[in-house]
Amino acid sequence: MRVLGVDPGLTRCGIGVVEGVAGRPLTMLGVGVVRTPSDDEIGPRLVAIERGIDAWLDEHRPELVAVERVFAQHNVRTVMGTAQASAVAMLCASRRDIPVALHTPSEVKAAVTGSGRADKAQVGAMVTRLLRLSEPPRPADAADALALAICHIWRAPAVNRLQQAHAAARASRLPTTAPVRKVTR
Repeated sequence: MRVLGVDPGLTRCGIGVVEGVAGRPLTMLGVGVVRTPSDDEIGPRLVAIERGIDAWLDEHRPELVAVERVFAQHNVRTVMGTAQASAVAMLCASRRDIPVALHTPSEVKAAVTGSGRADKAQVGAMVTRLLRLSEPPRPADAADALALAICHIWRAPAVNRLQQAHAAARASRLPTTAPVRKVTR
């Protein structure tokens, strides 16, 4: 599975592509950051992020895009910018019919480090180890994007099994055919 991870942000939007399957060594295919000037207006910044993500999608042709789920912070301005960049990433993928998965920061940290409260340095160190890199990707947004892709590759099989089990349980509780009622007037 080839996954493009996106750590959304207006100033630095981390992008990373990882290929592999759960239980086997993973391979980093690319990592970087789409940057926008903080003093630019919001519209041109979102367009720049769109163009950057589109270029990564064209180059790497992922099967899925994993995006960090936006969570509430104290700084509303930061949350809004993150949410806007996140929406751009989802839109770019959806235009190409590429499935999108959202993962919370704590899910990503737990998947990669074993602790949902890991700091950025721990995430970077584990990404470096898991992908057999010589040094942690910089800036941290790039490492976080790779961590998102790793998280999805590792979690997808379990999530799919849970969804299938849930669907099967629901189907077993539903009648296989709807009763036919004769309507008389």
